[in-house]
Amino acid sequence: MTKISIIGSGFSGLSAASYLAKEGHDVTVFEKHKQAGGRARQFQEDGFVFDMGPSWYWMPDVFERFYNDFGKSSADFYNMVRLSPSYQIFYEDDVLQIPASLDELYDLFESIEKGSADKLKRFLKSAKYKYDVGINEFVEKPSLSINEFIDFRIITAAMKLNMFRSLSHEVRSLFTHDKLIQLLEFPVLFLGATPQRIPALYSLMNYADLSLGTWYPMGGMHEIVKAFKSIALDAGVEFSFDSPIEKLNVANGKVHSLSTDTQQIETDVCISSADYHFTEQKLLEPTVRNYSEQYWSKRVMAPSSLLFYLGIDKKVEGLLHHNLFFDEDFAKHAQEIYTTPKWPSKPLFYVCCPSKTDKGVAPDGKENVFLLMPLAPGIEDSGEMREKYFRVMMDRLEKRTGQEINEHICYKKSYCIDNFKEDYGAFKGNAYGLANTLTQTAILKPSLKNKHLDNLYYTGQLTVPGPGVPPSIISGRVVAQQVIKDLN
Repeated sequence: MTKISIIGSGFSGLSAASYLAKEGHDVTVFEKHKQAGGRARQFQEDGFVFDMGPSWYWMPDVFERFYNDFGKSSADFYNMVRLSPSYQIFYEDDVLQIPASLDELYDLFESIEKGSADKLKRFLKSAKYKYDVGINEFVEKPSLSINEFIDFRIITAAMKLNMFRSLSHEVRSLFTHDKLIQLLEFPVLFLGATPQRIPALYSLMNYADLSLGTWYPMGGMHEIVKAFKSIALDAGVEFSFDSPIEKLNVANGKVHSLSTDTQQIETDVCISSADYHFTEQKLLEPTVRNYSEQYWSKRVMAPSSLLFYLGIDKKVEGLLHHNLFFDEDFAKHAQEIYTTPKWPSKPLFYVCCPSKTDKGVAPDGKENVFLLMPLAPGIEDSGEMREKYFRVMMDRLEKRTGQEINEHICYKKSYCIDNFKEDYGAFKGNAYGLANTLTQTAILKPSLKNKHLDNLYYTGQLTVPGPGVPPSIISGRVVAQQVIKDLN
């Protein structure tokens, strides 16, 4: 029986652990924190239940495939509801609610721009093809060699996927109204570059958004973590919490043990689902790292975020579960994240109010509110800047909803770049990993295998296939399959 050690219990770590334990291996997950989940941890204060990170449940088929691989379904763990409307967008002069029904969505597009309903149908048909092929042919590959992609089916598909055209070009070739353009470009905002630099392949995100829908697991997103942990435990995985790994000990081209502050744990295989840069720069000696600091300094990162977790002592009118504030210049904020990194001059932001769907996440008569403002990674974080932008977001939230909210805040906690660094060792305090630009796709991403150590692997949002919860689940499966292949 092979002893496998996994660093970190985010979605990629839990996924990899479960698949490897299912194959009969002796798997232990070492987690720095007191609970599983990584960025998807949860905390409770004063009767409020806050999900710390992911809040959008897209691509439900990816979750179901994971559950099905272990003879389960999501229904075995939580009640999943489809949100309708899916979300709403606050523009400068309007509020647009995005219907869950495609027929209603077509009518909405047509009411804004004549002829756009038929164009949206064509756009989503193409996006569905990209989703089906992208998920099945591209993201399931370990991307260790170009030979993985030298296949007639894949080469043919690549031509149809518009890998070398930008998403922005594809959207703007069909639609001219700013509101529709922003609606279709927003899902890639967190992929790590402006829509002008993201390949048109990622219109698959629009299919996930508008066709597959926006869902919510009752009890909160951490219910998914609980489900994954339950599957891992049933498969035989052991967990060691409060166990930050301080060093990987190597000899003869292998990792032979992991060190915490109190013990040394022998291992046959090591998988790190911790931040890739942190693993290399903090846990390994320079001679056995895949990449140098110079390499990392040239990577294009997805954004960080300024977050506020708020308890409100009254019900807030005018909010849905998901709310996007696009009442300022979309392109300007994107530029200040990706092109000229700085604290934004007039930010866009997102408000999540899960208590609109789930009464269990807030006390009776109160509201659970989560603010998120995308930020350039690596900029200076300070309490003063956090409060400045808290006031900016609250002023606009009150203005757009027409009510006083700030004076009704009974709980408040912020989270930003320095917290991402401290809690996750996140490179530059990133929240979403490595940008999915064309030059950082597939074999051009950091490798899931260490080039110097035969038994060290990486998984998560800084390697293939990329950022987001569904890709992290897939990343765990892909690395597990590679380990199984190498062991055989």
